[in-house]
Amino acid sequence: MTTITSPAEFTLHRENKYDYSTAIRWILSHVKPYTWIVIMIFIGAIGNAVLAVVVPVLTGDAFDSIRDTLDTSVLLPLALTIGISQIIRGVLQLGRNFGAELMAQKMERDIRDELYLSLLGKSMTFHNLQPVGDTMARATNDVREVNYMFSPGVNLVVGSFMFILMPLFFGPTYHWSLVLTPLIFIIVYFVALARYLKNLAPVTDEVRATFGTMNTHLSESLDGVEIMKGAAQEDSEVERFVINAKRVRDAFVQQGELEARYIAMLLLGLAYAGGLVHALLLYRQNLLSVGDVVAYFGMLQLLQFPTFTSTFAYSQISTGISSARRILELIKRETHLDQNASGVTSQIRGDIEFRNVSFSYPNGEAILKDVSFKVKSGQTVALVGQTGAGKTSLVKLINRTYDVSAGQVLVDGVDVREWNLASLREQISIIEQDIFLFSRTLSDNIAFGKPNATKDEVMSASIAAQAHDFILDFDQTYGTVVGERGVTLSGGQRQRIALARAFLTDPRVLVLDDSTSAIDSATEDKIQRAISNAARGRTTFIITHRLSQIRWADLIIVIRKGQIVASGSHDQLMETSEAYSRIFRE
Repeated sequence: MTTITSPAEFTLHRENKYDYSTAIRWILSHVKPYTWIVIMIFIGAIGNAVLAVVVPVLTGDAFDSIRDTLDTSVLLPLALTIGISQIIRGVLQLGRNFGAELMAQKMERDIRDELYLSLLGKSMTFHNLQPVGDTMARATNDVREVNYMFSPGVNLVVGSFMFILMPLFFGPTYHWSLVLTPLIFIIVYFVALARYLKNLAPVTDEVRATFGTMNTHLSESLDGVEIMKGAAQEDSEVERFVINAKRVRDAFVQQGELEARYIAMLLLGLAYAGGLVHALLLYRQNLLSVGDVVAYFGMLQLLQFPTFTSTFAYSQISTGISSARRILELIKRETHLDQNASGVTSQIRGDIEFRNVSFSYPNGEAILKDVSFKVKSGQTVALVGQTGAGKTSLVKLINRTYDVSAGQVLVDGVDVREWNLASLREQISIIEQDIFLFSRTLSDNIAFGKPNATKDEVMSASIAAQAHDFILDFDQTYGTVVGERGVTLSGGQRQRIALARAFLTDPRVLVLDDSTSAIDSATEDKIQRAISNAARGRTTFIITHRLSQIRWADLIIVIRKGQIVASGSHDQLMETSEAYSRIFRE
């Protein structure tokens, strides 16, 4: 089996290697570790089908015994035999169903783990371009559809396939020609099934795709509910959702229409009629007894199970394969960052150099163009420029959130691509304006980058970030659980929690991306002192428009439309740079 691997930002340990060449091979590679369950399913299915034949065979024997001898005493042993056989059959069927459900749950668990690891390993470029709602649809609903593909899907298919073989094997024991009806049925059945599945595949693909689109819109609407309500756009958003929901409905209706045209029930009726007529003709020729006719027709009735289940079971398998394609497409989506596990892992001193760096997002215009500058260890650099100039993109090249399109970013004289990615990022902390906090306690949020931090370390970091006092105002203090994304905290409080998080990890390079914009003037002086203390001895990048923070920077770099237009101290730039002085005049 060929195992194809796609580049990943983090190569996380996996116990099993999976085949990514096609969706079906990927599924089979997930099944491989559980071969013993597959054997259990097949043993249960074969035993269930064979023992199902016992009922019509013994029923036929009972007919002949009564007809020939009129002795009812023979019925008791036959009844006991049937009863015992069906008890055993029930146990085997239980084993088959249990095995299928066990397989389905293990598959769902493994695929969820694999997809989660894959998503964590993707670069920010991937996550910026991939809609969250669609990702969630694939990670939840599509994974669950793969589960349903095995139970009840594959379980019913395997069981029904064994049932469909029974008349083919046992019918000829009464007369060789009785093989014809089940044989013709099987041939036509599978031809019709192949055509049905061929037409069904694109429809189930459409069902899964429209569901993902609807889920994407739902996710965006909930994330932006405050903006939507503030602009009084509820009606228009509802209209958009109704349109997406209608597309999902239409796709399901199309699938239902295709299932309704499936001719399996017609084939079953023809098999009953043809088989019974054939058996009666043999009876008239004294080639079969009444009991043989009864037994044979009972065997033909075993075809009812595969016929009834085929529409549902095969549709479930088709849906599962479509879902597997969507999951696999997400896993295989390329990201050009790699962990570089064998890269440099030494402690960062803090010398940063941008050497002819250009950067653009995929299929987008250039964000940075031929940027070059050097920063010595321990220096504080202020990046200044209008919104959209490329300041944030620039600092995210340092920790390889993104990779350069051209040129080099060097840390301590080593290209960042030569560093071990985990080691690089552990020593660089970026605090952004839009602070993300998890739905956990304040203590856990502060210690996120250092999970083994002690309470005293967390508290010291909070004091340094001027967060300790407002944390004590909460009833649960550091045990207070914040809402999703920290919505229960003010903007200034969230930014101070983020500062505490950064102080706790003691990074060698600190990036503050407009991280004090939501802090009031009374708190600004305290935060400024905390930042000054944090910047001492480490390389610090500050993106801000606050003159109070820009003044004390060792180097000020002015960026305009992705290019450096001036650099120097505040006083120098006020005299020599029109672009710099214009920022403060505006």
